[in-house]
Order: sequence, then structure tokens, then C-alpha cells
Amino acid sequence: MTADQFRTLALNLPEAVEGSHMGHADFRVGGKIFATLGPDETWGMVKLTPEQQAEFVRAKPKMFEPFNGAWGRRGATKVILKAATKGAVVPALVAAWTNIAAK
Repeated sequence: MTADQFRTLALNLPEAVEGSHMGHADFRVGGKIFATLGPDETWGMVKLTPEQQAEFVRAKPKMFEPFNGAWGRRGATKVILKAATKGAVVPALVAAWTNIAAK
């Protein structure tokens, strides 16, 4: 998957908009970030719950991994774009979007 494909999938979610922080793209709903692209666009991030993160990492360990530190323990999950597939990324983006939009 390319960064542009990740971007398109994120922006296809209802009311999703692209923003920017710290020099790289982020994707928001209701003004809150649910996903980002890394500065070099080789990875993305989805904001999952720790339980959701564990499921995605367990199912697709070559595509998903927790970030280091507290942020990762709270569910911030790296999406390794070169290994990612639409079939795996769409459910992760939908989960992240739902986590933020529901609040």
C-alpha cells in the first residue's frame, strides 16, 4: 500500500478531513485525530484501543505493530505500508474512526 492509498482510505470515512501536525499528515473527525501518516510516509498510525490493537497485531504482525512507550500501550498502532493490504487496513481505519467519532 502507498501513502496515497492510505490517505484515500482514511478520507473515504464520513466527515474525515486531512490536517497536519508536526510536519506530517493527519486525519481527523470532529477535530480529533484518528490516523496519521509518518513524516517519511512509509508508515501510518491508527488510534485503536489496546484490545483492538492486540487483535490486529496478533492477526497481521507484519502489517501492524504497537508504538513504543505509553502511546503504544494506549493503542497507537503502526501500519507498515509496504506490507499493508486494503483488506486489513480498512477495518483498522474504521475502528480508529469509530473510536474517535463516537466520543
